[in-house]
Amino acid sequence: MSNKEEKADEKQSSWKDFIYNPRTGEFIGRTASSWGLILLFYLVFYGFLAGMFSLTMWVMLQTLDDHTPKYRDRVANPGLMIRPRSLEIGFNRSIPQQYSKYVQHLESFLQPYNDSLQDGNQICTKGEYFEQGDDVVGEKKACQFKRSFLRQCSGLADSNFGYSEGQPCILVKMNRVIGLRPKGDPRISCAAKVQRETSLQMQYFPDEGILDKSYYPYYGKKLHASYVQPVVAVKLLLTEEDYNSELLIECKVEGSDLINNDERDKFMGRVTFRVNVSK
Repeated sequence: MSNKEEKADEKQSSWKDFIYNPRTGEFIGRTASSWGLILLFYLVFYGFLAGMFSLTMWVMLQTLDDHTPKYRDRVANPGLMIRPRSLEIGFNRSIPQQYSKYVQHLESFLQPYNDSLQDGNQICTKGEYFEQGDDVVGEKKACQFKRSFLRQCSGLADSNFGYSEGQPCILVKMNRVIGLRPKGDPRISCAAKVQRETSLQMQYFPDEGILDKSYYPYYGKKLHASYVQPVVAVKLLLTEEDYNSELLIECKVEGSDLINNDERDKFMGRVTFRVNVSK
């Protein structure tokens, strides 16, 4: 028993000496000067790494432009998106609770397009680019795009955007790309993807779904703070045979050099969505 007790005492004593040895003044096997040198080494080492990282980041930031992305090869052609923000729109026209979220999305999206705000922008010449130079001095001016241009889909005369009557409005917009100058006369064209005996009737606002060139080019969020991109409102003129069935609709940008048939990117120059309206 005495041998076992002696061994246990020696083991406990060795652990205590390892943590702090009062004879040598060592803490966890090192003296105070040794710990000081190690801490100094790591302080210098990590300080050097932090300095190198900061210098690298500073050099990289000097190559960037505050107003224009340096690399834009992946967004040369804009994508299309719709509002309300859903690619599957389904509701019963007799139940307001089912379509109220779509109406709210549209109303929220169109707030910057209010006529009172757009009155402060420029009245531009239709069919011509609104060129303002590439200098970065001062804020660029923006062309007016009033929500009243969308007429029956503006939400002004009909606050439900046609949803209560079963003929909903869909807003189609092209994503912003700095410096984009689409050639030709870009316009939005929509059609049902599934073959039908009669074509799906639609009405476009502005007329013919035109995306006028006066809204291009776009100079970026900082320089073009008051800019709003043009949108096309598509009013689906649904008939009795269209209700209670799912409609697959595709909208494309046509009449220009913009790509709308890239199989690798189904949102480049086009967008597909589903609509199911019940009575």
